Amino acid sequence: MTKKEKPTDNPGNKETDKKVIQEGTNLKELTDLLDIKAKELIEKLSGRGLNIGVNDEITESLAKELSDILKIDLEIVSMEKIVRMQAQSNTEDLVPKTPVVSIMGHVDHGKTTLLDAIRQSNLVNKESGGITQHIGAYRVYYNDKPITFVDTPGHEAFTKLRSRGAKVTDIVVLVVAADDGVMPQTKEAISHARAANVPIIVAINKIDRPQADIDGTKQQLSKEDLLVEDWGGDTICVEISAKKKTNLNELLEMILLLSEMLELKANPNVPAQGIVLEASLHASKGPIGTIIIQHGRLMRGEAFVCGTTYGKAKAMFDETGKAVKEAEISMPVEILGFSDVPVAGDFLHVLPSLDMAKRISNFRLSKVKEKKGKKEERPTLDQLFKDMEEEETKNLSLIIKTDVQGSAETLNHILPNLSTDNVKINIIHSSTGKINESDVNLASTANAIIIGYNTKPNKKTQELAAAENVEIRTYNVIYELTDDIKKALKGMLEPVEKEVYQGNAEVKRIFKIKGAGIIAGCLVKEGTIYRNSKIKLIRNSEVIHEGKIASLKHLKKDVTEIKKGYECGINILDFKDIQEGDIIEAFTIEKSLPK
Repeated sequence: MTKKEKPTDNPGNKETDKKVIQEGTNLKELTDLLDIKAKELIEKLSGRGLNIGVNDEITESLAKELSDILKIDLEIVSMEKIVRMQAQSNTEDLVPKTPVVSIMGHVDHGKTTLLDAIRQSNLVNKESGGITQHIGAYRVYYNDKPITFVDTPGHEAFTKLRSRGAKVTDIVVLVVAADDGVMPQTKEAISHARAANVPIIVAINKIDRPQADIDGTKQQLSKEDLLVEDWGGDTICVEISAKKKTNLNELLEMILLLSEMLELKANPNVPAQGIVLEASLHASKGPIGTIIIQHGRLMRGEAFVCGTTYGKAKAMFDETGKAVKEAEISMPVEILGFSDVPVAGDFLHVLPSLDMAKRISNFRLSKVKEKKGKKEERPTLDQLFKDMEEEETKNLSLIIKTDVQGSAETLNHILPNLSTDNVKINIIHSSTGKINESDVNLASTANAIIIGYNTKPNKKTQELAAAENVEIRTYNVIYELTDDIKKALKGMLEPVEKEVYQGNAEVKRIFKIKGAGIIAGCLVKEGTIYRNSKIKLIRNSEVIHEGKIASLKHLKKDVTEIKKGYECGINILDFKDIQEGDIIEAFTIEKSLPK
């Protein structure tokens, strides 16, 4: 609809009219926009069986009804699309911005060591196994000019995180070890950078090593269509040693030079917009998200919407942990005040009020529920078990708990891909936070194993897991987790056997029964003695025999168990040397995968 075609009380004459409204718009705002009476529209909706109020948000289904009533094509457009267009439409407001740079490459090629050298800090020792586990963003200054670095993980398991890093950055620094050359994850990083249309600067690292083959590395890069400048190509290449801090200034100069050539710009005069790099649930702080601001300035106290979550920036911290009141363009900042844990990769933007942010969040949640449908919304375990019984392949059900959202996404992506022809991996639940009793109860019901990554259960949860016979396995290095799963699927992991104490009984009298052999008349002192128990015969605090129970009787009747305080007769299989005062200790053997 054009401005000249402003709708009236009866807009039915323009069947081809089209009106675009922002997501989260309520009925009152629509009627004001169209200059029609809300009461009459509500009456027409009521005549169609719809009980709608003036403050109700316009959903996709309601938009269809309104389009039919008003004879217009009503389209709901995401606020993300609108605010992005607004930020870039006024070219006069655009100013040069700080470049955001991703560090990419193969595991152990020196990405974190490079960033560490640039920042004059010590990140390597803080990372489990020396591998970067989560996306982080840090600002450095060279010649008084800031550069924001996104340190993306290099292990192949973090493919999705690395891809996300390329999409939010302006330049990729591809770190390739001169003594190792182009490796699988190097190729993946190149693909992600190209898919995001992000220019690449190659940093050939570890040139100080005796095995370094710089020309050989450049030749391998040329096979990936990365021809460096000194070989006649257009790819900037800097030969460095992160460990010895060789040529780091040259690398920073090349980043700033390429940034100028790209003419990177942003709009500081619009409500703040940014991308979630990482998110987690903190025990005391609540949901937190690490954001890189792309347009505008985020001020403390401003309301925002972010994916299906919303909130108000109650507190903000820079990469050093210092509280800040304002976050400028290209600045990474940790925000407190989300209504729920955001999803890494979500778009955040500031709104005039918290009420509007909440309305848009609710609208988005309703859309998610509509897409899921009833069956997905309320799955039943009965149906799950039925499906499992009908399949010829076995199912390994997993519950995934991680410290941050990015790790959860990664495991959700890679673990199902480890399924074999004989065993299918099903992730029945995945979330961030500590492993809790609810997770154990779900695992017990669904016969699942709990996988914890950089998170552990407390004592109470461990006790419940032991009582429910639920296995909890925890890791802090991703490839150890995936390697264990692979080995388990291939049957390569030998099970660990553990003795589980059941109870003990003291031998009071010895009976010789014809046809039955030696029967020990006992009193159960602790726990329970079971017919199928394994036993240890203890005399003078020493174990003199280990074996099995051949028969268990109470008052001449065969029984399957005897509890504390009751008398019983025990016949030990193939063993006769029993004396009064001996202690018979019962136990069982439990098998599990090694930890």
